[in-house]
Amino acid sequence: MKPATLGQLLLSGVPGPELDSESAAAFRRVQPGGFILFGRNIKSPAQLRKLIDDLRDLSPVEPIITIDQEGGRVSRLREIGSEPPNARQLREKGDRDLILRHGHLTGQILRLFGFNLDLCPVLDIAFDDEADNSLKGRCYGKTAAEVMDRAGAFNEGLRAEGIASCGKHFPGYSAAEVDAHHELPDIRRTRAELDADELAVFRHFGPLVDSMMICHAYYPALESGRTPASLSRAIITGLLREAYGYEGLIMTDDLDMGAILNHYGLEETIRLAITAGNDLAMICHRVPCVEEAYGYLEKVPAKELDRALESVARFKARMAPPDPFSEEEFRRRDAAIYQLRVDTLGAEAAALRSPEDGKRSPVELY
Repeated sequence: MKPATLGQLLLSGVPGPELDSESAAAFRRVQPGGFILFGRNIKSPAQLRKLIDDLRDLSPVEPIITIDQEGGRVSRLREIGSEPPNARQLREKGDRDLILRHGHLTGQILRLFGFNLDLCPVLDIAFDDEADNSLKGRCYGKTAAEVMDRAGAFNEGLRAEGIASCGKHFPGYSAAEVDAHHELPDIRRTRAELDADELAVFRHFGPLVDSMMICHAYYPALESGRTPASLSRAIITGLLREAYGYEGLIMTDDLDMGAILNHYGLEETIRLAITAGNDLAMICHRVPCVEEAYGYLEKVPAKELDRALESVARFKARMAPPDPFSEEEFRRRDAAIYQLRVDTLGAEAAALRSPEDGKRSPVELY
């Protein structure tokens, strides 16, 4: 195994709106499997497409280029265009066709910029729409059946446009009482409760999504030690892979969140993440640490490295290329998203952007 190959197991953030020479040199050495972009990376339509083209040019292996483009406040492209309605607004409208349309339009605008994966749909259930657990406005239903139907519509539309999907956040932040951006939540649901609700949704979507994101929460019903799901072999390999037969790409939630940073060092985090069964370790904000993480991958057992590398390669074999870019086409697709907003919220409400949640972490939600 060539050392550079190991970088394929890292999903890295990017420092700013342009690819500076220092970051470019580090990324060439590491050869990350993919890049995740945030608001800090987005200044204009043409700038965003150039940044993505520059990232794609760093490696002979086509990288995953991903983003959180959900709707509402978790819409990175709101920096340069229209803000789509969020999942709660769409579910309260009660029109599944609008959600399907949202999926198609999201896929179309992401293809224009060169993305090939959207970190959607959120598969968590809205047990409490006002809970301070990062999910406010982001859930497609208050029951498992509602989430299956409505998130399924978004997923269908997104994938039809050639953008891969990601079910998140397995096994579910739905009952979390704290935000994992700050600290590790304890989710004390019984196994019977989890099977009936959260896990029922993820089992349903196993054959339907291209990837799964594992959350940072502790589930006593699923894990004997106080280990986050994202670092738990019992949950990722034992439950998701073996019991549910999931065959797609598996990634951690961002390893820069407080739920992980407050309890683990980087070397231990990387080792546990891959040996637990993840294929990609996500480092969104401590970008200089990506090269350090790359070095720690060499200490992971070869069997786990080979498994993860094969999974990443299978995923990449199905990625679709970007659409040709033009400002005119961006304006056309963006106008269609604004019309979806009008059709969902009404013209007066559509003119108002969603306020940022004052309780959110300084780290962007995902």
